[in-house]
Amino acid sequence: MQNNKFELDGWKLTTHELDKENKRFQESLTSIGNGYMGMRGMFEESYSGDKHEGIYLAGVWYPDKTRVGWWKNGYPEYFGKVINTVNFMKLAFYIDGAEVDLYTDTISDFTHELDMYNGLLTRFFIITKGTKRVKFTVQRFVSLATKELCAISVQFENLGAAATIKVASAIDANVTNEDANYDEKFWQVVEKEVVATDGLLVARTIENNFDIPQFTVGFKMTHEQTGFAVQAAVETEQEIVTNYEATIETGEKVVLEKRILVVTSRDFETVESIKEQLNSLTQTLASSTYDEIKTAHQTLWHRRWDLADVEIGGDVSAQQGIRFNIFQLFSTYYGEDARLNIGPKGFTGEKYGGATYWDTEAFAIPFYLSLAAPEVTENLLDYRHQQLPQAQHNARQQGLAGALYPMVTFTGVECHNEWEITFEEIHRNGSMVYAIYNHANYTGDESYLLTKGIDVITEISRFWADRVHFSKRQGQYMMHGVTGPNEYENNVNNNWYTNYMAQWTLRYALETLPKLSAEKRESLQITAEETAKWSDIVEKMYLPHDEQEDVFLQHDTFMDKDLTPVAELDPASLPLNQNWSWDHILRSPYIKQADVLQGVYYFPENFTLEEKKRNFDFYEPLTVHESSLSPSVHAILAAEIRYEEKAVEMYERTARLDLDNYNNDTEDGLHITSMTGSWLAIVQGFAGMRVSDHELSFKPFLPEKWENYRFHINFRGRLLLITVTTAGTDVKLIKGEPLTITVDEKPRVLKVEEAAK
Repeated sequence: MQNNKFELDGWKLTTHELDKENKRFQESLTSIGNGYMGMRGMFEESYSGDKHEGIYLAGVWYPDKTRVGWWKNGYPEYFGKVINTVNFMKLAFYIDGAEVDLYTDTISDFTHELDMYNGLLTRFFIITKGTKRVKFTVQRFVSLATKELCAISVQFENLGAAATIKVASAIDANVTNEDANYDEKFWQVVEKEVVATDGLLVARTIENNFDIPQFTVGFKMTHEQTGFAVQAAVETEQEIVTNYEATIETGEKVVLEKRILVVTSRDFETVESIKEQLNSLTQTLASSTYDEIKTAHQTLWHRRWDLADVEIGGDVSAQQGIRFNIFQLFSTYYGEDARLNIGPKGFTGEKYGGATYWDTEAFAIPFYLSLAAPEVTENLLDYRHQQLPQAQHNARQQGLAGALYPMVTFTGVECHNEWEITFEEIHRNGSMVYAIYNHANYTGDESYLLTKGIDVITEISRFWADRVHFSKRQGQYMMHGVTGPNEYENNVNNNWYTNYMAQWTLRYALETLPKLSAEKRESLQITAEETAKWSDIVEKMYLPHDEQEDVFLQHDTFMDKDLTPVAELDPASLPLNQNWSWDHILRSPYIKQADVLQGVYYFPENFTLEEKKRNFDFYEPLTVHESSLSPSVHAILAAEIRYEEKAVEMYERTARLDLDNYNNDTEDGLHITSMTGSWLAIVQGFAGMRVSDHELSFKPFLPEKWENYRFHINFRGRLLLITVTTAGTDVKLIKGEPLTITVDEKPRVLKVEEAAK
């Protein structure tokens, strides 16, 4: 773990040190976004030290070539990558003609603060150049009220001798990706214009060699100032700049406010329509002050927190962790656009390409089911339904029937460039079906399942039925050549989790078919021969089991490994993925994340407490938790079997994974999708929330270090507030019809309390 040098505070991340050695780490932690766009916490002004400047737009990406000398049938034609967008925040500050650079200048009173309650990022610092001493206050936000808006305010206060302050405000298309080859650039300017105070730049992504449309994005900046004089505007081939200058005496203050509007061809196809929308938004906002647009933004954050906040008493570290994760999740996705999904890095970095993984279905949907409007989850489900034809294409690429949902995608077509994952990690198909089941089970509403969901379930069932093979020797169906959730093993035979998910999917499909309308069933063209085979697979699916340990066997030869626990490893070896060769890792028994335990987590009602305990006791000591998705599953299972100390340990790891840099990789960007794990660990773990047979139940415990905790959930048209203290568990129905739930295996009838007259 790494000391992040940010203070412990329930609502803020505040540091008073510019950590030049770990600036990328600090940039990641101070990322902000609004679901439409976002950026790392880099500085607006010039900084000559090591940094990772990144601004990203939702749904804007680039397909890169994957064809190599060893290209084989079935490889993806391209891999997708998120691209660093045009730098529309760019500012340069000068004091008496000398440019401000926090890497080389003498600075004091430095503060960098992320205010999560209000969605604001603010810096304070004093620059001293000889007798000149200027205090800077720089604040920015990306608006929840106007998704296309980023607003920046800079105040300059003179604490020394009279000084001339100059600001150059720019939109700069001369940017590269952190992971670009040979400084490759992805933007070409197609139009630009700049006047004294305003500027417009329209850029288009460079051509690609695939049938993927280029993206066009328009950027418009406007400024408001107090105390500055406007200087000449400048434009170059890739940049437009407006200049401001002020001479300020001791004690005086001047202010420059910059607003940038961003509109993409995802919403407006032509350059002219993009410009028209930019002008319309500019006019709409023209009469509003910076404080007014900030207030509108803050109000919406407050509304989100009213529902989603988790309050923890007695442990400020745990409190900060859960709020940080919820803040970053909502900064990345809040369900407004059904065309979008949740990238594992969100707007905080380029690793994983900004694409969609199975993380959404496995971890994010339970979170949004409870903390957002119902249509948010349905948008996430629809995202996959809309891409069913592409999933069918993916299956055909492998010579298989049905649908294979991609491991990594922007469009539904597989665009991952790690071949063994593309071909083998087919368990992700099971999570697509689990998400549909989870939605119907939690909401009690099967309408989506019986209309759109069954389309996906049917095609995935057809895939599983074609992907398995029948072993005449064993008289069972098997799957060889797969990779389970544990990516530290490749090309194994009969991964228990994958086989279990295939069997469960086919059973769920067979259970659902009788509920369909005749018209819907006819449209699916499911034959009696198909359902007969599905039933046979369900009955005869091979699920490896080790008799000696009495555990579900991760795969056929797992027990032949050297099963030395992680605790006996040299600590200098960890994390393995940064210290061992890939060959060494693949031969080892060490588990990156929950594999067998992922299936046990998905279906808690299908396994006895004794089975859960045996499998946890066997697999957790071999798990290195080097996937960000790992700690939450282990926290939830540990809580259920009342390994309370382990549950808290795993919660702390998932809640503060990035804040404390557990995996030594936060500088690349935050682990957005896994941030749901901290909420799941509290709600499904510590509070023991389950929904089974249409009944909501809780079986809570209070961590020893905590005084209390409380959270809200939406459940079937009701809003509940759950509070756990040393005195017990209180569940209040805030709104909605009466509801009977179970707490500690005893029924409770909930009714909305009438306000005192």
